[in-house]
Amino acid sequence: MPQQEPTESLSAAEKAPVCSVEPFSSTLAKHGLELKRAQTSTLQINVGLLCNQACRHCHLEAGPDRSEMMSRETMDEVVAYAKRVRFETIDITGGAPEMNPHLGYLIERIAPLTPRLMLRANLTALAQQETDHLIGLCKAHHVVIVASLPSVNSSQTDSQRGSGVFEKSLAMLKKFNELGYGRPETGLELNLVSNPTGAFLPASQPQAEKKFKSHLERKWGIAFNNLFTFANVPLGRFLTWLKDSGNLEEYMQRLSSNFNPCAVENVMCRTFLSVSWEGYLYDCDFNQARGLCLTGHTRHVAEMTGFPEAGWDVAIGDHCYACTAGSGFTCCGSIEDRAS
Repeated sequence: MPQQEPTESLSAAEKAPVCSVEPFSSTLAKHGLELKRAQTSTLQINVGLLCNQACRHCHLEAGPDRSEMMSRETMDEVVAYAKRVRFETIDITGGAPEMNPHLGYLIERIAPLTPRLMLRANLTALAQQETDHLIGLCKAHHVVIVASLPSVNSSQTDSQRGSGVFEKSLAMLKKFNELGYGRPETGLELNLVSNPTGAFLPASQPQAEKKFKSHLERKWGIAFNNLFTFANVPLGRFLTWLKDSGNLEEYMQRLSSNFNPCAVENVMCRTFLSVSWEGYLYDCDFNQARGLCLTGHTRHVAEMTGFPEAGWDVAIGDHCYACTAGSGFTCCGSIEDRAS
């Protein structure tokens, strides 16, 4: 059982960005809203912060210089919890999850415990490793692949994620297609995620999906199932970039002025449980980056005996504006657009 407190990745200055927006808690109160947990349905597992890229928008500040990695022992504790409490969805993320050498072990052990297992795949990490066995495991267990592709424009993608990322990503998407992923008749689901390349709100999800499908099919013969659009969250490396570029105030004003009270009911933190690489628990991946642990409950996965109780407060901060601006979003993209 871990004896130390959860590792917090942000400095005190980063946790309290100086800007003039109204606190998120005050905005909720003004609309007569509270952010409380509902019935938990999704377990998200962060298997480490090591990544082959150091993307400008990364709220966790994952990168090649990070050594934090979920151990096999902690994975066993997560699996044991998933046996005690059955989740509708289990979502594996990172860093680049493929860079954890125990990822295949986790997939094999946890796949039988949920009807829907998702892997937030890093396409370039897959491209630079011998991952045929891992991809074969994903296919055998019908793992849903969720892969990031910021744009169908190569220069925009490379500017956000690094030189050559676009071409490597296309090569891996083609490989997934060859295995049957992204084809409706196979039941092998391949979804893409797009984040804005700067301090902007994301484009309309249905419109962006239509554009991505048209361009990828016409130019490269690539098929996929769904495109999810997300706003960049002002935490971690993206927060640093906002400050250094002088965009913090404008971006926070843009998020807060687009606050949508209708989005609060469906944000992911109400039904999510996020597990850090150390096994500590959070309402969502963004609160994990912010160092805001799960409130009112046991703090480590090894000690959890059931679901977090519905009605408990969700830990909040001004970064929550990103999930409630415009259409808002869940772990699977925008809320209003998905429902329309």
